[in-house]
Amino acid sequence: MIHTFVSTSDVQIEDSMHATRREVKERAVEAVRQAKESGAEVMFSPMDATRTQESFLIEVIEAVDEVGVDWINIPDTCGVATPRRFGDLIEVVLANTDARVDVHTHDDFGLAGANALAGVEAGAHQMQVSVNGIGERAGNAALEEVVMAAESLYDADTGIDTREITEVSRMVEEASGISVPPNKPVVGANAFSHESGIHAAGVIENSDTFEPGVMTPEMVGATRELVMGKHTGTHSVRERLTDAGFDPTESQVRAITRRVKDAGADGRVTMADVRRFAREEGVAEVDEEREQGARL
Repeated sequence: MIHTFVSTSDVQIEDSMHATRREVKERAVEAVRQAKESGAEVMFSPMDATRTQESFLIEVIEAVDEVGVDWINIPDTCGVATPRRFGDLIEVVLANTDARVDVHTHDDFGLAGANALAGVEAGAHQMQVSVNGIGERAGNAALEEVVMAAESLYDADTGIDTREITEVSRMVEEASGISVPPNKPVVGANAFSHESGIHAAGVIENSDTFEPGVMTPEMVGATRELVMGKHTGTHSVRERLTDAGFDPTESQVRAITRRVKDAGADGRVTMADVRRFAREEGVAEVDEEREQGARL
């Protein structure tokens, strides 16, 4: 595929390309014509489409359509679209071309993923995404967010093995040097972490209570984590103590929970801290009890 593009918004035509609308249209047509003559599949983008006057946008799209363009890509170059407005624009584009439509969205207002999905809802055939949302400025629609929304919320088959998503995200993070924020959807360190007592208690009982249900950590190659801190409740502390081989009484669980909350006021609490609290509170360890029983 050959992808050609030209700015179509007045601000970019005048102050970036230093051209006129007529020249822009001519360049668009000539580029698509030459690319088609090579025998390649051709995609054309009217750059900054969401800030382009609609009548001129359609004029350019119809012009490249006449010379056989295969794909029209609609880029929200400066990330100013909203889902409903973007969907409406895609419907207009589809009504004025025989080409397939692709969308390219930016995340300046945190709407790249929503806009990409809105474009497909309106009839677009394809979305452009990037791992971890890496791209110009605030980035582009994130592959992991769009894929999981498509798979889990729309029940679509993307053809992607979602179990590899977290690993791919970590690989790109390391290679690019761009850190993934802990609260990043799907692949962030906190995406499946629970600290709040109410949340942790619910998740221990049934993970669907405070997770989407239609997206589990296993689906994206991640693991669920009960985080210890100032919001931790007794359910989470009891679960951690039991997993670590302790057999606490209810009063001991409450005492250790208080110590976890106090320590968590300055940050997260590690399991090493919890084990220390348990031993200082005199909590029995299951293995020790078994050994004493065997000796008796």
